[in-house]
Amino acid sequence: MSNVPAKRENLLLNLVCNIAAPALVLSKLSAPERLGPEVALVVALAFPLGYGVWDFNRRRAFNFVAGIGFVSTLLTGGFGLAKLDGMWFAIKEASVPAVIGMMVLLSTKSKRPLIREFIYNDQVIDVPKVDAALDERGAQDAFALLLARAGWWVTGSFFISAGLNFGLARWMLTAPAGTVEFNEQLGRMQWLSWPVIVLPSMAMMMAALWGLLNGIKRLTGMELEQVFHAPPPPAK
Repeated sequence: MSNVPAKRENLLLNLVCNIAAPALVLSKLSAPERLGPEVALVVALAFPLGYGVWDFNRRRAFNFVAGIGFVSTLLTGGFGLAKLDGMWFAIKEASVPAVIGMMVLLSTKSKRPLIREFIYNDQVIDVPKVDAALDERGAQDAFALLLARAGWWVTGSFFISAGLNFGLARWMLTAPAGTVEFNEQLGRMQWLSWPVIVLPSMAMMMAALWGLLNGIKRLTGMELEQVFHAPPPPAK
């Protein structure tokens, strides 16, 4: 079996298709003389949906988090076209990270904890090498505890994100759905989600990763550069 890691996701393209492009469409093209609120909503959501399909076809890497995000985008469109009020959007925005966090927590003692999908996966870390070093030192049980502690940090980051999502949506989405004002508010919420929600959650995720890496160093005796995949050889 090949140990070549899967292709990495294009982070810049992810941000453009999931945040920047939808926010711009909702903010600038929702007026009746342009696309109108309903068409603008559909066009805006086509970016993250299209990106999700394209990224899956390119990397052949699908997980339940990507699936929940895909369903969440469809629900945003459905709620908007059904002209549901802002409370439904707030509940939906909070439920996505809350469900992910609960699944991470519930899977902690399973054979395949979901924390491996977030910070202990073979896209960055040389998992076979680390596992071999843990086996050699008889440290798998200690590593399982370390991974469980990291799982608590990641779970906490999702629960915090859920609360921030709900609060931001309730604060921002005050206009009736299906109006230009609502689309503009939805676009502004997209922009604000990065500093208000993503950055704090990312900070907690990085803290979990840093703790995990230090634990791996202690349990295996490996240096950090040995934990990660070796860079590919330069092209000739």
